[in-house]
Amino acid sequence: MTIYHSIAVLGPWAVWLAYWMKASSWAKKTVRREDRLSRTIQSIPLIVGCALVVLPDRLAGAWSLADAHFDSQQWIGLAIIVAGLSFSVWGRRHLGSNWSVSVTLKADHELVRSGPYALVRHPIYTGCLFAIAGAALVTEEWRGVVGFALIFASLAYKVRVEEQWLSEHFGDPYRTYRREVRALVPWVY
Repeated sequence: MTIYHSIAVLGPWAVWLAYWMKASSWAKKTVRREDRLSRTIQSIPLIVGCALVVLPDRLAGAWSLADAHFDSQQWIGLAIIVAGLSFSVWGRRHLGSNWSVSVTLKADHELVRSGPYALVRHPIYTGCLFAIAGAALVTEEWRGVVGFALIFASLAYKVRVEEQWLSEHFGDPYRTYRREVRALVPWVY
């Protein structure tokens, strides 16, 4: 992988991040927030996993134009990145002002079960994991698999914390939702 592959992976993520930052201003007031330790436990594997996925394997030769071509697997990986990020944006837009970057409860928090939330309970995480899998295809290196595993572990931890909070807050309606709709992968997990 070269720096050109890293840039190709980071480009769609940069657009996604710009949207995410703009959309965060639309969120409702937070009434309960995940504690710092829990957030740190979730963030460390996420950051390490992202670095493993996108950073070039070697600095020497990373700028070489000779290795800057993209094969069909890498083009498919880029398409998967865009599809995954698009799915997460759909989830974010559908969640509306109930969204937050960390596990929180918002004022007048609503249980959203429509749109992408009818397919999976956490479509933002699903879309991001899909995009990370696409990035691992672009990098074509073992580090992408390790990075994906770390990011999956990070989001699985976050799902567990979030599920507990939502079950406490919404009670039986959320427990019913958990029985009817999978967490991250439709009909599987």
